[in-house]
Amino acid sequence: MSEKTSLAPFGIRDKLGYLFGDFGNDFTFILSSTFLLKFYTDVMGVDAWIVGLVMTIARFIDAFTDITMGRIVDKFPRGKNGKFRPWLLRMCAPVAIASFLIYQSAFADRSLGFKVAWLFVTYVLWGSIFYTSINIPYGSMASALSSDPSDRQSLSTYRTVGATVAGLVIGAGVPLFVYRTENGVSILDGRAFTIAAGIMSVLSVVGYLLCYFLTTERVKPNRDEKKEGYGIKRLLQSALTNRALTSIIVASIAMLLGQLTLQSMNNYIYPNYYGNSTAITISSLAMLLGIVIAGAFAKPLVNRFGKAEVSAVSNLFAALVLILLFFVRPQNVWVFVAFSFVSWLGLGIFSVVSWALITDVIDYSEIKNGIREDGSIYAIYSFARKLGQAAASALTGALLTFIGYTEATAFDTSVREGIFNISTLVPAAGLLVLALILWFWYPLHKKQVDKNIAILKEKHEAA
Repeated sequence: MSEKTSLAPFGIRDKLGYLFGDFGNDFTFILSSTFLLKFYTDVMGVDAWIVGLVMTIARFIDAFTDITMGRIVDKFPRGKNGKFRPWLLRMCAPVAIASFLIYQSAFADRSLGFKVAWLFVTYVLWGSIFYTSINIPYGSMASALSSDPSDRQSLSTYRTVGATVAGLVIGAGVPLFVYRTENGVSILDGRAFTIAAGIMSVLSVVGYLLCYFLTTERVKPNRDEKKEGYGIKRLLQSALTNRALTSIIVASIAMLLGQLTLQSMNNYIYPNYYGNSTAITISSLAMLLGIVIAGAFAKPLVNRFGKAEVSAVSNLFAALVLILLFFVRPQNVWVFVAFSFVSWLGLGIFSVVSWALITDVIDYSEIKNGIREDGSIYAIYSFARKLGQAAASALTGALLTFIGYTEATAFDTSVREGIFNISTLVPAAGLLVLALILWFWYPLHKKQVDKNIAILKEKHEAA
């Protein structure tokens, strides 16, 4: 990569712009991962396992669309506005519209076949096509804003803040608007949720536009003409032999299995087990506070011990807290919220660090393969994250079906106990696996990362 010195230096404007970019992403992504299962089981009357199956099938489609988009981004010529930023402008409206179409409560009385078909078509349009076409350029853009590792860590931190604030709006604000109480029971209001989904789509477009106008691409790739034939087949072969990439793919699936199950089950544990939908909002605020506190400690801890080391320990801590919560089994909802807050102290550290890990993998791959393919590597990483989202939804849907959850049985004692078990043990398992992968399998610990940075610095200065 070479850096253009005539442009304004990297600064707070870029950081804020990148933060707003994840606003755009997560106003639709977190809405889907948190509420889609609940919306289709409780409003649309579709069995949980069917929703999970649809999301899983969509991930097989992503295996083609994500990698294809990564190749398109890498091959696309760099224009006056950069290589990655123009995609934000092109695709912000389609992704927002497709997201809104998923949540149409007006179709609740249609046949099951129609509702499943509607879910499949709109979900694929949103996630496999439009979200892919904007998320991969956005994620790849971090390495084009600055070549400095410290700047990239800052971008990872600001991106996490953006995701957290979007998550707060969805997790804390949306439940206040979409739940109503009937006979002392909290029920998801379909019409209100459709309106909320429309608002999230508008906010998504605003976030993408702010990202586009506030950021500047100042680093451009030095193309190696001898490597231009580096195609999809070779990319996939390289991925299978690239320990850093393979391990971070599996780690991402485990992370999202834990994190998204934890978030999506809030819509079941609080209204159904504790009978308190307001606690969803308080829990989301606690999550934000946990991530903010974790973020304050993340950078100094990373500088001293390394990203992978700190991430492994913090996720192990979060998993142990959730296992303890399973055994304590508090009957007071606020004790449950307190335990969740403590678990987010651990999970929050990894959330802040995670986006910087993939830039380390991109650097490692450049050294290993002799060519920098930001878009392609990020595409594989994006696909892994979608697999994690699908795994969380599919497993959660299957387990809810296994315990007998339907709209009619949602408050039965045995179902409520099953909800508690899913809400604690499944996230704990995902985070425990994540910690083990980062410690024993993922190779880019601090010593190796520092070595790679020195190698690339020498290479780029000589270019």
